[in-house]
Amino acid sequence: MANTLEVRIPEVVSAAVPFYEEHRLLLHYADYDERVNAGWPAYEQALKSSGVDYEAHVYEGVNHGFHNDTTPRYDEAAAELAWKRTVDFFKTHLR
Repeated sequence: MANTLEVRIPEVVSAAVPFYEEHRLLLHYADYDERVNAGWPAYEQALKSSGVDYEAHVYEGVNHGFHNDTTPRYDEAAAELAWKRTVDFFKTHLR
């Protein structure tokens, strides 16, 4: 949803933080998420080719859903770091 809103209404959404996957992006990826990560090289190349300002983080030793505290894949340390980075990103780009 974050990507869609960022692309369709950039005059309203000046920053977005999708957790697993256009103007300014903060991307969070799980180290063990093979399905999502398989698309990362092509996606990163497209971002670079398009001149999109992005920052990507891969959280080592965690799986898809690491930020969801209702699943056994939840990783508190990685989730807290991702959330801090998200809040800092919004503070930087939305002020």
